[in-house]
Amino acid sequence: MKFIELFAGIGAFRLGLERTGHECVWANEWLERPRSIYARNFGEQPDGRDIRNVSAGDIPSADLLVGGFPCATFSVAGKRTGFSLDDTRGTLAFEMFRLAHEKSIPYLLFENVKGLLNHDGGRTFEIILEVLDGLGYDCQWELLDSQNFGVPQHRERIFLIGHLRGKPRPKVFPIGRASRSDDETNSQERKGREGFFSDISPTLDAHYYKGGNARQYVVQTESRRDKEMRTYTDGVVPTLTAQMGTGGGNVPYVKPVEENLRIRKLTPLECERLQGLPDGWTELYHDGRRVSDSERYERCGRTITIPVVEAIGRRLHEFY
Repeated sequence: MKFIELFAGIGAFRLGLERTGHECVWANEWLERPRSIYARNFGEQPDGRDIRNVSAGDIPSADLLVGGFPCATFSVAGKRTGFSLDDTRGTLAFEMFRLAHEKSIPYLLFENVKGLLNHDGGRTFEIILEVLDGLGYDCQWELLDSQNFGVPQHRERIFLIGHLRGKPRPKVFPIGRASRSDDETNSQERKGREGFFSDISPTLDAHYYKGGNARQYVVQTESRRDKEMRTYTDGVVPTLTAQMGTGGGNVPYVKPVEENLRIRKLTPLECERLQGLPDGWTELYHDGRRVSDSERYERCGRTITIPVVEAIGRRLHEFY
């Protein structure tokens, strides 16, 4: 599929989808620093305009529109303003839907925080579905946890696919092992106005986007023979956030496994690996300048887990 990437960040959707054989034909990211990291890795700058100033005539034809629109307004740790005139980040979702409709793009895919499902008692998600329904898109979605896709990070995100009526109907979800203890798959479909999602997932930790889980620690041991450094974690680490390294929040329990140990914070490189990114993906800007550690932590905390995108990308091949 030829796809357009909105709210591109450092290019997680592009990386995962291109790894599975899809082709990015246009991208947009208005923030300078992630756009520069993107350019370093892909060799081209995304369009830097505010998405509200982009018209359908400005973008090429495509089969799929993807993006992770800003999620702070839906997170339980934020103000949860949702679609508020006082905080327009929430309304950017509709800019994505507008472009898909005006360009008659058959399929769209977005990612957002788990809190989107229960924001305002579920009404925010209901509004999204109603808008997409009115634009001619039927929807299916699933809450996916990164730890079920080969990375040791508990990171639950909602992924939704919309497809224009009259086009081949994908059956992408359910795709992942359920993250709930009863093993019931947390996935749903929406065709027209039928069967709205009613099983609301539990609320995220209150410190999710305010430095919660910001101190991820590992145990490190130094071999006396060859000074080889090895790291250990006690199971799956909590969700990486944009505030990694700023302090505060819960510290995962670390079980000592050998003598001569010390406890330290995760490095930016390890955070990249927890998101499935190639080593050094966030290390440099396009002009060769080094990215600060604080910025690297933020980029890792805001991006999408690559193996999850790859799994979705493989499913898209099954019907297209």
